[in-house]
Amino acid sequence: MRWMGLDFGSKTVGVAVSDPLGLTAQPVEIVRRKSENKLRQTLARIEELIREYRVTELVLGFPKNMNNTLGERAAKSLEFKEMLERRTGLPVVMWDERLTTVEANRAMIEGKVRREERGRYVDAIAAVLILQGYLDRRGNLKTADPE
Repeated sequence: MRWMGLDFGSKTVGVAVSDPLGLTAQPVEIVRRKSENKLRQTLARIEELIREYRVTELVLGFPKNMNNTLGERAAKSLEFKEMLERRTGLPVVMWDERLTTVEANRAMIEGKVRREERGRYVDAIAAVLILQGYLDRRGNLKTADPE
């Protein structure tokens, strides 16, 4: 089983995939588009990556507000979830992504990535953090389950 993590933004989608065992997440790419509402090519590219990596489940970042309410970005993410499910036929899990972009930037600063370069990678790293959080949670649930 293989999972794909997605960080859905207004003009980009960061993409990460798990290893075949579902233990670790690795960045794949950032899908860029010219306009926020132009999603056909974005969805087509995600479908190509799903086939290439033999993905069986998607994990989509869910950008809740810090007070746990849902704003405009969360609504757009839910619409994107529905599009993904219709186009791919795969289940899409919504995963709380609060502070993943902050954490991604912090990791790049600690890794001495130059400021000019950070923007090129932040969405893919955020996708890794979303997916890794989900994989870690799944692993913890399996460990806690005596079956």
